[in-house]
Amino acid sequence: MSDNASFPNTRMRRSRAASWSRKMVSETTLSPTDLIWPLFITEGEAVEEPIAALPGVSRWSVDNIVARAGDAIALGIPCIALFPNTQADRRSDDGAEALNPENLMCRAIRAIKAAHGDAIGILTDVALDPYTAHGQDGLIDESGYVLNDETVAVLVDQAVNQADAGADIIAPSDMMDGRIGAIRKALEMNGHSNVQIMSYAAKYASAFYGPFRDAVGSRGLLKGDKKGYQMDPANSDEALREVAMDIAEGADSVMVKPGLPYLDIIRRVKDRFEIPVFAYQVSGEYAMIEAAAAAGAGDRDALVLETLTAFKRAGCSGILTYHAAHAARLLRAKA
Repeated sequence: MSDNASFPNTRMRRSRAASWSRKMVSETTLSPTDLIWPLFITEGEAVEEPIAALPGVSRWSVDNIVARAGDAIALGIPCIALFPNTQADRRSDDGAEALNPENLMCRAIRAIKAAHGDAIGILTDVALDPYTAHGQDGLIDESGYVLNDETVAVLVDQAVNQADAGADIIAPSDMMDGRIGAIRKALEMNGHSNVQIMSYAAKYASAFYGPFRDAVGSRGLLKGDKKGYQMDPANSDEALREVAMDIAEGADSVMVKPGLPYLDIIRRVKDRFEIPVFAYQVSGEYAMIEAAAAAGAGDRDALVLETLTAFKRAGCSGILTYHAAHAARLLRAKA
């Protein structure tokens, strides 16, 4: 900007006066192709289980997940993210169900691919918390400490299991050290060289995850907390180190989680690294928007689009959001 800019030669409001002009000078654009839609899977057939902590979000049986994938394709959403609600009798301390080729995740992947082929991408969560009886993301010792290297060995097998079923993007959310390199090596060795890794590289020990834990059935199971492996919300330099390590180990893209409270982290990562950066607008963020709208504290549609635009402005290539379908409909109506 010129140092000589002054009023009235410069009137900043000129370009804001008309809708066509505001569109012409817009610096950030948001479209359905920027969205990834997280979906929760449950057992049964023709099942929809509304999630009380996430108004408007449900768990779906595999057949209904296939239908939701069709909805995403019709709305122009390029990718869905899958999360299973594993039944209690299939949870164990070692999370063995994660390695079952017939688990909920793998059945859903195969069903979506059979119905839709490559018309939509499938991103799968790699972590043990949906499968453990104790709710932690990894294996634990007698004291409850989450074991790093032993957990990584299981995560590698979990990732290959999902890739064998047809997953397009493996997204490790566990925050164990070294797991990206180990998974990348295993994918290459097992013929999955084109399967991407989107690393949850900067995942914080956040207070915004509560509704998600309800959705996957782990809230009441969790013993202790996850501060021993998820990041301290006070740290930002540490996030850059985490991202750098995951890129070096073979991540194709990285994620910052949660989203809106960590826009500064997104911007720092985007400025430092030449790699696609994604954000997860997590369950607590979604629930706050829904609560604000229900209370009359803000217009729901405007709140949804403004927050998603903020992610793009901060440098995101895309956003995982439970509002994906609703946002895509709003964007298509505006186009």
